[in-house]
Amino acid sequence: MTSTAQAPPPGGRAAHPDHLGHVIFITAAAAMGGFLFGYDSSVINGAVEAIRSRYDIGSAALAQVIAIALIGCAIGAATAGRIADRIGRIRCMQISAVLFTISAVGSALPFNIYDLAVWRVIGGFAIGMASVIGPAYIAEVSPAAYRGRLGSFQQAAIVVGIAVSQLVNYGILQLADGDQRGKLLGLEAWQWMLGVMVVPALLYGLLSLAIPESPRFLISVGRVDRAKEVLAEVESKGVDLDARVAEIQHAMRREHKSTFKDLLGGGGFLFLPIVWVGIGLSVFQQLVGINVAFYYSATLWQSVGIDPSSSFFYSFTTSIVNIIGTVIAMVLVDRVGRKPLALTGSLGMAAALACEAWAFSAKLVDGKLPSTEGTVALIAAHVFVLFFALSWGVIVWVFLGEMFPNKIRAAALGVAASAQWIANWAITASFPSLADWNLSGTYVIYACFAALSVPFVLLFVKETKGKTLEEMG
Repeated sequence: MTSTAQAPPPGGRAAHPDHLGHVIFITAAAAMGGFLFGYDSSVINGAVEAIRSRYDIGSAALAQVIAIALIGCAIGAATAGRIADRIGRIRCMQISAVLFTISAVGSALPFNIYDLAVWRVIGGFAIGMASVIGPAYIAEVSPAAYRGRLGSFQQAAIVVGIAVSQLVNYGILQLADGDQRGKLLGLEAWQWMLGVMVVPALLYGLLSLAIPESPRFLISVGRVDRAKEVLAEVESKGVDLDARVAEIQHAMRREHKSTFKDLLGGGGFLFLPIVWVGIGLSVFQQLVGINVAFYYSATLWQSVGIDPSSSFFYSFTTSIVNIIGTVIAMVLVDRVGRKPLALTGSLGMAAALACEAWAFSAKLVDGKLPSTEGTVALIAAHVFVLFFALSWGVIVWVFLGEMFPNKIRAAALGVAASAQWIANWAITASFPSLADWNLSGTYVIYACFAALSVPFVLLFVKETKGKTLEEMG
């Protein structure tokens, strides 16, 4: 099945909008929440060792400070759906931008390790909200023929955020003569790394003022005329707006505001099967250990003998590979489908992680990996990120934005995203201790999860390429 020979969807709208440039701008603005996600996920990478030194804390305590933001992310993701249904998608974006700005300032100017943790939780809550609202909003304003590619903007923004944060960190480190605690204008370098997050947060807030509210939300609150105006902006000029609104209203009449209770199946506290599939996708995305590459890569490379400046450079090159893989996924997602990409990525990640596990099993010589193992470790790390980026990095966000029936979409997306943040926290908080135990064994665990994702996709995940949101049930 290809995406080129599709019958015109209900409502008389054409498959290809006449205002694609405008739709792309709207999508990119909404995806700035993903940029914040990526920036925050990776910027802490440059501050890990400085925070350890300044506050004199061990690996376990350090991991909790790094990972605690993810608890805020889980809470924000779990509550964002209901908030968005009450006050709108755009207002949620604006609240997220304000909270993230506050978090960035506080993180740059902490009094001690405890209030640094509090500021990170606040920032995490903001990012959790944005991680839910972005995919949902993009799915609701995107024409079906372009929804996969537009939905992948979320992941594209994440990987660009990661790359930019690594580049900014590297630049700040050079200004501080390679010292993460070097002074710049009265602050240590790591404080500047965290404080610069104010810039994308403010940009996110400004962009949210320039894009329209979701037509589905507008219809849900009775603003039908405004919904028609938005639909006219994102659909073909020849679209029958009345028919399109009627289609959405018909779907909405079969539903009510989604709540957590709606996600429960007939078996009491068990979720509906489709919700479990969403949770599974979210959890597998994190259990392969992808965020270890972005939270701890500089520390990891330094632990096997690479100097700090080079470790920051390798972190940056990994983020460039991340962008390349994401572009590949954006090109292919609506052509080959979601499932084929997911399966390809799973197999590639499993192989790369197995190679990393082998490389890290070697004994260090003078504090460094032997030449062959060191080369394999660096190449395998980049290959792992490439296969993740061209598959699960994009596919999960696309799936979560479109796989759920209308009547449970917001609440189900919130639960799935919350599960993703919890899994992210588990991996992030456990890595330092696992690495102290057995670095090679840790990568074996990640490789096993990558392998297990193959039967999960084959057995439980349904293709959603080319379907309208209303066709999801």
